[in-house]
Amino acid sequence: MRKPLEIRQAHFPGRAPIDSYGNGGFRFADMSHRGSLLMLPSGIYGWEMVEGDPLTADYFQRVFEEAEGIEVILVGTGKDIRPLPAALKAKFKEYAISSDPMSTGAAIRTYNIMLAESRAVAAALIAV
Repeated sequence: MRKPLEIRQAHFPGRAPIDSYGNGGFRFADMSHRGSLLMLPSGIYGWEMVEGDPLTADYFQRVFEEAEGIEVILVGTGKDIRPLPAALKAKFKEYAISSDPMSTGAAIRTYNIMLAESRAVAAALIAV
């Protein structure tokens, strides 16, 4: 008898630059992922966020859990830049994390540079 297919939460246990993006997903570390991503010191995680969803602290809980290893979070808000709500900016500040919203493409380029410089950076990237 075959085991049923097990669907696990998407997770890559390491840090890697984004090689390309578009068509609703990303390519990194010789893999591809459809949907949004959280790029954290502990790894790369699938993120249940789509363009237009409200930017609330609830979506960033995993970021706050790893706050000690993060100085800056780049928030790729989709095709266009969206400001972060005051409550979310305040929550990041509470954890001593500088937050910078920008389009997803700009966030990827900035993340790749900061990662190459071994900076304490994280990224929340909404798929486009």
